[in-house]
Amino acid sequence: MTKTTDSTATAAVTRASWLPMGIILLAQIQMGFNVNALPVSIGPIVEELDAAATDVGTALVIYSLFVAAFVMLGAKLGKVFGERLVFQVTAVLHGVAMAVMALSRDAGMMNTAQAIAGLAAAALVPTLVVLVAANYRGSQQEQALGLLAGAPAVSGVLAFVIAGFLGTVLSWRYSFGLLFAVSLAVLVLSFRLKPIPRQRGVKIDAAGAVLAAIAIILISLGFNNLNSWGIVIAGPGAPITLLGLSPAPLMIILGIIVGQAFFNWSHYRQTAQKAPLLSLAVLDSPHERAAIYTMLIIGALGPAINFLIPLYIQIVQGRTSLQTAVATVPYTVAIFVAAVTIVRLYRLLTPRMIGSIGFVVVSAGLAVLAFTIGNDWGTPMVILGLVILGLGEGALLTLLFNVLVSASPKELAGDVGALRGTANNLSTAVGTAVAGVMSVALLSFFINTAVANSPAIPASLSRQVNLDSVNFVSNDQLLETMSTTDATSEQVEEAVRINTQGRLRALKLSFLILASIAALAIFPSAGLPNYNPGDVATSPREGRLKPGRKQPA
Repeated sequence: MTKTTDSTATAAVTRASWLPMGIILLAQIQMGFNVNALPVSIGPIVEELDAAATDVGTALVIYSLFVAAFVMLGAKLGKVFGERLVFQVTAVLHGVAMAVMALSRDAGMMNTAQAIAGLAAAALVPTLVVLVAANYRGSQQEQALGLLAGAPAVSGVLAFVIAGFLGTVLSWRYSFGLLFAVSLAVLVLSFRLKPIPRQRGVKIDAAGAVLAAIAIILISLGFNNLNSWGIVIAGPGAPITLLGLSPAPLMIILGIIVGQAFFNWSHYRQTAQKAPLLSLAVLDSPHERAAIYTMLIIGALGPAINFLIPLYIQIVQGRTSLQTAVATVPYTVAIFVAAVTIVRLYRLLTPRMIGSIGFVVVSAGLAVLAFTIGNDWGTPMVILGLVILGLGEGALLTLLFNVLVSASPKELAGDVGALRGTANNLSTAVGTAVAGVMSVALLSFFINTAVANSPAIPASLSRQVNLDSVNFVSNDQLLETMSTTDATSEQVEEAVRINTQGRLRALKLSFLILASIAALAIFPSAGLPNYNPGDVATSPREGRLKPGRKQPA
């Protein structure tokens, strides 16, 4: 009797329609398109709004901060009001924010639009995981999570192509207006999703929400401003100084302290039989903690790579943002392909084996880039390095997402989504900041060393150029700076040579350091489950996957 029931359930899973997944992916692409369209449209936005390029960067930071700071609170809203309703409301709210973005008249209006979009995304992101868990089971759920993990890569390609085309032919505003239309389509289609009843008696932990928001904002702002405010000593751009020290690292330390206070508070509420903002059950096993550690690592490596590649193509090679998009297509396509297809290996390899192999592949791809990049981006070995890197990254994103979802009860899917959203946004801030600080520090070292050893560059000329604030600049920008000095043509030629050589060395070594970090990540990945998902059973008490036991017949 049991076998018949199991066979029927299996057949039902097989027959599940992919339409709900299409709706979920459309909402995910809607959010991802916005994030990628902003940097692509930076030129037209700056020109039309008469704003600084940094204002567009500020808008991106505001969006990411609001998502990361309030995603845990957003998960609770889904439980209180029902995930499908929250999905519908927030998808439309995000679309309205995009309409405001399309109508922006100044940087302030743009920042307001991104703040609203961030708040909407904070509640929307956790519902995606809940809706996947509600509509799919077994291997189909694994495939669905793979599609969800690969959706950001698709969003990036679409944003580069569509936003780049519309921004060139018509106006950047059409890209964001299009997202408003997408949100309406999501709303209409969302009634085909399975309704999820709200959970009665759920109370929101206000104190936990405040602690989580403060911790995430402090950590994110601290990392985002390491370059402009100073790593240790306060730089000229620091808003305040504390005994001459930069506020950035102090904000990071304070954010970590407040974060620890959040977890202590959550433990207290759990002990007192009160629901914390984030259920600690999603982190109560070594496997889950290993998954989140490794997710933070690959989540930081991805943004670091996405920072260095455009830096290399646009500054070293002097190409446009649209050319950058075309050049990175192999990388983004490889991420998507691996994210979707890696689930086919779940019956052959354990999560621990896939995790270890994945980080080896990422490390190998970065090493290939480090040793092969030059002044010609289109060389076959560079393209090969990007493809290898993308395959490893995509596989890890889906694997770690699946481990977190499968290790927790279905009713905690929203908490898993919130945890993933927090980890993604925090690691993005950390990865981008570390890549920026590392590459600029290496560039400064190489240039200062080369200048000190070059007889063609006298100390008086070095002072005029101000080598204390070295940054990545194109040769044209350097020539413009040198024109304001009393440098001779031979000295200008030597400065250009040093700049060209220093940039390339700094980027090569940056990629090599990231490759070393990816290789070291094999150690935390050893904590991932060492059993095949097909050979585990669900614990009746906890409703989660346990190793070493097969499904009952």
